[in-house]
Amino acid sequence: MPAATASKSQRAYELLHRRISAGELVPGYRLVLGTIAAELGCSTVPVREAIRRLEAEGLVAFEPNVGATVAGVDTELYLHTMQTLSVIEGAATALAAPLLTAEDLARARALNGDLRASLADFDPRRFTELNDRFHAAVYERCPNPHILDLVHRGWTRLNALRASSFSHIPGRALQSVAEHDALLDLLEARAPAAEIERAARAHRTNTLNAYLAAGGHPPSAI
Repeated sequence: MPAATASKSQRAYELLHRRISAGELVPGYRLVLGTIAAELGCSTVPVREAIRRLEAEGLVAFEPNVGATVAGVDTELYLHTMQTLSVIEGAATALAAPLLTAEDLARARALNGDLRASLADFDPRRFTELNDRFHAAVYERCPNPHILDLVHRGWTRLNALRASSFSHIPGRALQSVAEHDALLDLLEARAPAAEIERAARAHRTNTLNAYLAAGGHPPSAI
């Protein structure tokens, strides 16, 4: 693909990914290539490439006689993704732990403080954004690029499921912040890798269990 087309495809991908993740484009919304191309001032070729990437990530689906649409909630995909993340994110966090600096840990602690403060005037979208940044702060130094790529893919799949997560399991946000504190305590104490991995994995599993107990639509990966 020529560099200019690749650049335009990236712009289209970022625009659509952001709007889907933010809930601006709801499940079932039809993605009209010509309309998107006109907004970006490009042909439909890079837009089509961007939509193919989003389809591979589970954010876009193709429907007969309709075309590309924003993918709906796939409960089975959510369950499988959360189960996978509980394993690989726990491993990524444990592997990253020895490489975390004092500055990394201070940033993660500050982000969790922001998460706690946000509970007073709760904005689900803001909480999700801060939560993403918190988790990235504790796993991004994972030295295994393959595990890290799988973690990123898992979070990408979950992004589109977050619009109504906290109204579905409202108590989970407070519990999540407390679990973050406990995980940070282990990281700061340089606890054994197995203990860190177990705590990170339990944190993800607790969200899945909250979803199963509520019996509704998939919540956020908080």
